[in-house]
Amino acid sequence: MNVVHWSMRDCKAFSHPWAKMFQASNARTVLATRCLKRRHFVSKSRTPVKYASFSEVQQLQEKQFTGLTFPLQDLTRYLAPNLDTSCFCIFNPNRDDINKAERFFIPSRENVIDYYSSAVRMDHVPQLSLPEVCFLGRSNVGKSSLIKALFSLAPDVEVRVSKNPGHTKKMNFFKVGKFFTLVDMPGFGYRAPKDFAEMVEPYLNHRPNLQRTFLLVDAQVGIQEIDNIAIEMLEEFGIPYVLVLTKIDKASKRVMAMNVLKIQDFVKEKTQVCFPQLFPVSSLYYSGIHILRCFIAHVAGYLPLSS
Repeated sequence: MNVVHWSMRDCKAFSHPWAKMFQASNARTVLATRCLKRRHFVSKSRTPVKYASFSEVQQLQEKQFTGLTFPLQDLTRYLAPNLDTSCFCIFNPNRDDINKAERFFIPSRENVIDYYSSAVRMDHVPQLSLPEVCFLGRSNVGKSSLIKALFSLAPDVEVRVSKNPGHTKKMNFFKVGKFFTLVDMPGFGYRAPKDFAEMVEPYLNHRPNLQRTFLLVDAQVGIQEIDNIAIEMLEEFGIPYVLVLTKIDKASKRVMAMNVLKIQDFVKEKTQVCFPQLFPVSSLYYSGIHILRCFIAHVAGYLPLSS
């Protein structure tokens, strides 16, 4: 498939789907952003937060354990009993699998986890042979916060998080030992980098070691028009991706259940290369983080499931 590289002139003329991301929902985003008076950065944290480690989660009672580890399965308690929820547990690791996966995210002398480099163009991207996964989503959906939560057992890894939308302006690469690389992509939509299309599209199409793209969607609002544009792009180019629902701690169970069902129907009816199971997460309380770590290690090729 030939890849077309788009300039900002093309984007302003709306001749490319990515261009809509620069203007869709600008008015409401500007209004919300005006409330963010102070810039807030979180970098290094010397003290891991409770439940960042799966060993702490395993000490919980069964109901709490399920809610924190498998938030999607826990949601079945709020759904009608006749609903088909088989897609809630397609990827269903056991405790041993999750423990094994966690070891990849614990730093040691032999397993160095750290920021590696950044790039603004494809010719600046580091030439790494390790399997890669990347995180993509609209501005302020919580990409950097999610990566920080994934690396919570490696507190010396510096992941910059801002409350201001559009803080990430480059592709940021984080190496997980000798195993795989996580890539934090710039956000699309409001305050996206001017060369967003030229930066992201060639990477998605030409990175040979890219194993999976994680597209983040806000659990409070579900799939928006701007998310649909990204989905259409991934589908067009046949890039395997997964939908991650962020900020589930801010969504009521009713709202989350409604959005999950809508998104599951959307995935079933309108996608071809999207993994059929959703991954709801809370970067604040670590809900869903442990199973997501497990899935990342699995798609990177380092964790065959024992069950």
